[in-house]
Amino acid sequence: MGKVIKIKKGKNINLVGEAPKEIKGKIEAATYAVKPTDFVGIVPKLEVKPGAEVKAGTPLFHDKANDSIKFTSPVSGEVVDVVRGDRRAILEVKILADKETSYEDFGSSDPSAVSREDVVSKLKSSGMWPSLRQRPFNTIADSEDVPKAIFISGFNSAPLGADVDFTLAESLADFNTGVEVLQKLTSGKIHLGLNADHKGILEAAEGVEKHHFSGPHPAGLVGVQIHHIDPINKGEVAWTIKPIHVVWIGRLFATGKYDTRQRIAIAGSEVTEPGYYEGIGGCSLESALESLNSENCRFISGDVLTGTTISRAGYLGYYDDQVTVIPEGDEYEFLGWLIPIYARPTISNTLPISKFFKKRFKVNTNMHGEERAFVVTGQYEKVLPMDILPVQLLKSIMAQDFEKMENLGIYEVVEEDLSLCEFVCTSKIEVQKILREGLDLMKEEG
Repeated sequence: MGKVIKIKKGKNINLVGEAPKEIKGKIEAATYAVKPTDFVGIVPKLEVKPGAEVKAGTPLFHDKANDSIKFTSPVSGEVVDVVRGDRRAILEVKILADKETSYEDFGSSDPSAVSREDVVSKLKSSGMWPSLRQRPFNTIADSEDVPKAIFISGFNSAPLGADVDFTLAESLADFNTGVEVLQKLTSGKIHLGLNADHKGILEAAEGVEKHHFSGPHPAGLVGVQIHHIDPINKGEVAWTIKPIHVVWIGRLFATGKYDTRQRIAIAGSEVTEPGYYEGIGGCSLESALESLNSENCRFISGDVLTGTTISRAGYLGYYDDQVTVIPEGDEYEFLGWLIPIYARPTISNTLPISKFFKKRFKVNTNMHGEERAFVVTGQYEKVLPMDILPVQLLKSIMAQDFEKMENLGIYEVVEEDLSLCEFVCTSKIEVQKILREGLDLMKEEG
């Protein structure tokens, strides 16, 4: 192990309900869904109608702005519904799955023997291209750009986060094949961030430059790792990808199949038996959430800081490998702001009990207050290990001051990078929503 990058700012949020590293079963979902809302900035155009028969890898829709980027079915079966929202926006395309999955054949390929153009074409036609995201803006990567580097975070520091080593067990060969494919897409290096405190499966990964990080969350976020390895400057482009998606790409080139099998962590205080389940991307989670400790729950695809609220019968998000279930927290707490009735994670001295006890906390969704004046408190800087001024950046976004947004580092961050800022915010500001609005504004202005 070489130099260790030590992250000093941040906070680990230790919650009840961590998934033990054991397989509880297999998610035998009746239906699966692909959700356009998982992908920033796309406007979907359907390629199938209800009643159509599809295979795993059959295109369901494409981006109106770029019809070469396909979003494909994770399983074979029948398209049974297209769920629409306001102004008929497509929210979900649902597939009733066959008992046995059949696959579109994209042909196996030796990554060392194909060109960049061939790689791009295969990833786009198979539906694997959306796994690559571009910074700045955190949108699906633009194939016309050649990124200065590709970054992968090889560990997860988020609350109740899925253990990357366990989710990638027996997949190192496919991961290495995926890395070989990615090398065709960049003129620079592929950087892999690893946990300095734990030697895992990805220590044996090939074709990557390894960097070791220690410290609290957000040490495992790829944005924090980029900031400490090779920050993004104006005019530069970098791509990011999750480890499981590298595995999927490796499988695609090894077998010719769009194979999105993965291990999914089901965690949270309201899950009777937390654990890992084997499933397929986009699966319905209803069968894995049958046994709960209470009925009034918040179901989150992802972690509690950055995940998306779903229903109990909802579907796993494209970029997620965990589901978190916590109490809804919609019960009124008498003088809860003045007399805290239970210990909870915080950086505030208002709840000293939370600092003295090395324990895991049972949390709910109660915000313990409402939005108020947005003032400089210094709280954000305690949990953000990046050389930017987060409050000033957010205020420049709210004022739509493009020059200040640029000068204050908006190109370096995406929503998840500031998620802890939102957690500690006394003013209850929707930090991630504001940042997304700023990123969209900057992208529109070109």
